[in-house]
Amino acid sequence: MSLSLEVAAKTDPGCVRKKNEDSFGYDTSHGIFVVCDGMGGQAAGEVASHIGVETVLEHFRNSPGPTAAAAPAQREMEDSEELIDAVRSANQRILRAAVNKPARFGMGSTVVAVLVRDDLAHIAHVGDSRVYLLRDNQIRQLTQDHSLVMEQVRRGLLTREEAENSRMQNIITRALGTEQTVRVDQQELELAAGDVLLLTSDGLTRHIKDPQILSLISSGADLQAACDALIEAARRAGGEDNITCLLVKAV
Repeated sequence: MSLSLEVAAKTDPGCVRKKNEDSFGYDTSHGIFVVCDGMGGQAAGEVASHIGVETVLEHFRNSPGPTAAAAPAQREMEDSEELIDAVRSANQRILRAAVNKPARFGMGSTVVAVLVRDDLAHIAHVGDSRVYLLRDNQIRQLTQDHSLVMEQVRRGLLTREEAENSRMQNIITRALGTEQTVRVDQQELELAAGDVLLLTSDGLTRHIKDPQILSLISSGADLQAACDALIEAARRAGGEDNITCLLVKAV
């Protein structure tokens, strides 16, 4: 039997920045959930993140879905490929939107996207926005940041604590809209009742550590209250960047 999904989301400009360059969107009828964190001068980051979200959503709204007669393994492969195609389409649309528009030069966006089909979550990401899994009162980061400092952590050149305190932590090594082709990291996760997925921009994770994220979500009266609590905690901790969180619960 397929699981039902509950969802809540919230975004906030934070305490320092005047504009919010984060975007989020979801369509429960198609099982697609997206968070993007834009970058670029003037309004360009806001444009890029909005294009990223809308392109991924439109891709699935216009898609016929996996072949009905296909075997389960074939359907899973088709879903994975469809999600990667959607992210690559977003990359192309952001690139096209910047052509011959100096104000949009260099604009780009991170993306985390989750497609849920038949109790299987397909996860795709580019950049340093993250997806977490909360299960059995534990939290686990599912994605690996495409950032300079985290690349150095993975190579043993920095400790995680040094990376978190580095002035270079906002330098990302992969994003939508910066190259003609984009490498998309992708994975699958079988969901169980009670699982919660958190899609978030780095405006949250830069200030709030994993144990506190787990506590705030677990103690929330509902998903929307948990989103409110996460945003407020990040603001109290400094709110130096835009903050976005999207929660999906399997029930």
